[in-house]
Amino acid sequence: MLKICRKELADHFGSTRFLILFGLIFMVALVTTYMAAANLRETLEGMTKPSQVFLLLFTVPGKFFSLVQFIAFFGPLIGIITGFDAINRERNNRTLTKLASQPIYRDAIINGKFLAGVLTITVMLVSLVLLIAGMGLFTVGIVPGWEEVGRLLVYLLISIAYVSFWLGLAILFSILFRSLATSALAAVALWIFCSFFIGFAADLAADGVKPVKNPRDPEQVVANRRLADTVSLASPVVLYSQSTSTILDPFRRSRSNLVLLSPLERFSLERFQNPLPLDQSILVVGPHLLLLAGLTLCCFALSYLVFLRQEIRSS
Repeated sequence: MLKICRKELADHFGSTRFLILFGLIFMVALVTTYMAAANLRETLEGMTKPSQVFLLLFTVPGKFFSLVQFIAFFGPLIGIITGFDAINRERNNRTLTKLASQPIYRDAIINGKFLAGVLTITVMLVSLVLLIAGMGLFTVGIVPGWEEVGRLLVYLLISIAYVSFWLGLAILFSILFRSLATSALAAVALWIFCSFFIGFAADLAADGVKPVKNPRDPEQVVANRRLADTVSLASPVVLYSQSTSTILDPFRRSRSNLVLLSPLERFSLERFQNPLPLDQSILVVGPHLLLLAGLTLCCFALSYLVFLRQEIRSS
């Protein structure tokens, strides 16, 4: 498996496709972070710097979006581009039979390809976060604390699992379809469906099952939004967005954007507005993290089983 992994890593890092993708992501991330850092520096000028301000570099949007939003939306493309031709390219070039004829276990092929893809994604995301952290130190002069470093590490782990899900999905399509274009289009179509149409379907389902007849009735509003939020959890994009926004915002105490408070609860929240510890933030998004990790493992397991059951022929 390690030999296959080293071969795939050499192919990834030496390919023009990887260099173009890496450069494009870095360019967009640099521009986004620079605009966010400039806005943050103007806002904090002449003020006492609040706690956890370093994390704002990743969550404050520039002109268009923040880095977290960028990874949530375009991160799937990293996994798709990395894995959409993992198996069918070898089959079309007739090198898959040569790999299978080597003195290695057959599952080492799929394991090595997936591991190489995960390592490539890890290198890309870690480099991106380190670059942004260095830009924050240079531009704004903000030094992160240990709590913020811990939150960034958790954010990295979630991001790696999220992009790895799309990598496993792309590898699955590369096993199912012989054509490179078909596997790429199938993965992109599912990405578009999860990014846009599930949200629309969630709102339609909530309005149909739990309609808000009286906007001033909090029970109807809460029931409608809870159903919409529940249906939208079918999208990995929503799982990732809610998880990372909670992890990188220590003042956020709920995964939902809609929170109705009583006067006493609102007074207590304003009176004792302290950031949540990292372990408490992890507990808040624990179900989301388990579901995202489960989706990633299930997608790879399905790819593993389908590949082992397929017949490898020289023709």
